[in-house]
Amino acid sequence: MSKKLCGIQQIGVGVKDAKEAWKWYRTQFGMDINVFEDTAVAELMLPHTDGKTRERYAALAMNLEGGGGFEIWQHNGITPKAPDFELQLGDLGIFITKMKCRDVQKAYETHKERGLNIIGELSEDPAGTKHYFVKDPYDNIFQVIEDDSCFKKQKSLTGGVFGCVIGVTDIDASLKVYSDILQYDEVIYDEKGTFSDLAALPGGELKCRRILLKHSETRTGSFSSIYGPTEIELVQIEGRTPKKIFENRIWGELGFIHLCFDIIGMDDLREECKSKGFPFTVDSADSFDMGVAAGHFSYIEDPDGTLIEFVETHKLPIIEKLGWYMNLKDRDPNKGIPKWMISTLAFSRIKD
Repeated sequence: MSKKLCGIQQIGVGVKDAKEAWKWYRTQFGMDINVFEDTAVAELMLPHTDGKTRERYAALAMNLEGGGGFEIWQHNGITPKAPDFELQLGDLGIFITKMKCRDVQKAYETHKERGLNIIGELSEDPAGTKHYFVKDPYDNIFQVIEDDSCFKKQKSLTGGVFGCVIGVTDIDASLKVYSDILQYDEVIYDEKGTFSDLAALPGGELKCRRILLKHSETRTGSFSSIYGPTEIELVQIEGRTPKKIFENRIWGELGFIHLCFDIIGMDDLREECKSKGFPFTVDSADSFDMGVAAGHFSYIEDPDGTLIEFVETHKLPIIEKLGWYMNLKDRDPNKGIPKWMISTLAFSRIKD
């Protein structure tokens, strides 16, 4: 069968203290579903870890409002480094993670009352969509953006991951990955200039080209109903030479480390990426095992080196405490998991 993109599974977030960061993400973004936790050695990421295996802790956290999750990632064998320069809009890599939100006004007011580091004011993008930017305690920037799609209403201020803002050197070249391979085929806007809604961001006063991409077709697959619709915004800055966000650093250090898609048909995807000039840099070849979860993962780089991960899930815990796991390897790829079954992830909620 040909490859199928089911949705954004997660954004990787490299932090120094995963437990501390996860509590903040639960409190402010409702990322309280513990899909899995795992401590192991990353043996297959050598192309992106200076050729050395790295000890790490990883946890996948989600929000039942819907959207992608966070893979909260902590190096255990080294002290992870931050960039040695201030990140600015247009720097190459994942600069901002987008979080979906049904009531942006309420979230904005509440985050402001809580004393969070709000960047600028509540504003609108060129399509008229309300949003605001907020920085976590670890210097990561999030865009809380209005979107009505919802898997299951929760008490949290926001839903999960809705996409990201990625700095590129050449938008047209980058579309070979984001529009072609990743199938973000719908252009919501493609504009050049200075933008009031970006002005408060570091480097946001400069002229840039920005293009917002969505997928025209509803994505399907086992967990597509909880991932929901997503978007990618590419930014090409003018007036300065952008820096690589992970320059002189390795995968898993501080910041947004990768964008991960849940997919079906890894073999076909491998051939497609290779034929289009973006061969896998990492390929688990068969089934990796993360304790309670298993699957097949791979990575490619966009033209500027931003890491895109693909995961074909084979096994996932539904209610781990009861030993209830789902084997997805032989499941009909066009058939989604029933909503009631996905909702049982609530049994894995962390309550502070």
